[in-house]
Amino acid sequence: MKAKVHVFLKPGVLDVQGKAVESALHGLGWADVADVRVGKTIEFDLKAADPAEAEAEVKAMCEKLLANTVIESYRVEVA
Repeated sequence: MKAKVHVFLKPGVLDVQGKAVESALHGLGWADVADVRVGKTIEFDLKAADPAEAEAEVKAMCEKLLANTVIESYRVEVA
């Protein structure tokens, strides 16, 4: 199974990278861009027969390693 985890800073947490990208886009002429947030995507293969079991396992990985749940939120996709 393929797993994909999307990790982003929680709302209210200052996203310095996002602000830098937003500023650069404005400098390049895209003045209508606002509220840019930069995150990360983690993709991997997972040996699991049941999609629900795989999703639970990936969520456990996020809680323990892949996301800092104090300041980040995550979304899991399993296919």
